[in-house]
Amino acid sequence: VLDDGKLTQRHVLRSHQKPVSFVAWSPDDTMLLTCGNTEVLKLWDVETGTCNSDAEKGIYMWDSEGNEIKSWKGTRMPKVLDLAITPDGEKLISIFSDKDIRILNVGTGGEHVISEEYPITSLSLSGDGKFFIVNLNSQEIHMWDIAGEWLSPMKFEGHRQHKYVIRSCFGGLDSTFIASGSEDSKVYIWNRRGSKPIEILCGHSMTVNSVSWNPKRPQMLASASDDQTIRIWGPDVRSK
Repeated sequence: VLDDGKLTQRHVLRSHQKPVSFVAWSPDDTMLLTCGNTEVLKLWDVETGTCNSDAEKGIYMWDSEGNEIKSWKGTRMPKVLDLAITPDGEKLISIFSDKDIRILNVGTGGEHVISEEYPITSLSLSGDGKFFIVNLNSQEIHMWDIAGEWLSPMKFEGHRQHKYVIRSCFGGLDSTFIASGSEDSKVYIWNRRGSKPIEILCGHSMTVNSVSWNPKRPQMLASASDDQTIRIWGPDVRSK
C-alpha cells in the first residue's frame, strides 16, 4: 500500500499445482508460508518472490532462510490433518489418520500417541503450552494435557458439529476459557472447569467455522462464518 492509498502488485508466486488454501506471514514479514489443497507447505522469500523450500510429503521444520532443521517423512508417513508446536519449541502435536494424536518431543524424538474414538477435525494449544483441545465430529471438544499424564480428557459439549470442520480455541485471561464455532450459526464459550457452555453468542446466519481470541484483549474474540461475515465480540460498553 503506497502513501497515496493505491495498491501495487509486487510479485506473483507460482509453484502450486492445486488451489492455494492457506497463507501466513513470518513475524518479521520477510517470508510467506503457503499451502495448496492436498499439497505440502512452501516457503517464499517475499522480497525476491522465490520459493526457498518445496518439500516432499512429511512434516518439516525450517529456519527463516529456508534451511531444513528437522523432518519426519517417508513412504509410511500418514496424512497429517493439523499440527501445532508448543511456545518453547519442545513438543510437536500432530493429528494423523483421522483419530490419532501424536505428541512428539522434538529434541529426544520420544513420542506419545493418543487415540480418539471419533474423527478429529482441528487442534488448538493453550497459551501456556500445557494443554490442547481437539474438535471431534461427535459434537464434543476434548482437552488433553501435553505432558501426557491424563488417562482421559476433559469434555465440552453443547455446540453442533457433524458435517464441517469447526475450529475452537483457548482464550481469555490465562487461557481460562474455550470458544468454538458451531453448525447452528452460534459461538459457544466454556469455562475450562465445566463441560456446559457459560455463554452462547447469536448473530451469524450460517455455520461458524472458526473463532480466534484476541491475544492482547482477553475480553474480545472474532468469529468467521459461511455467511461471509467476520464478527468481533466484546463487552457491552454502551452507556446505561
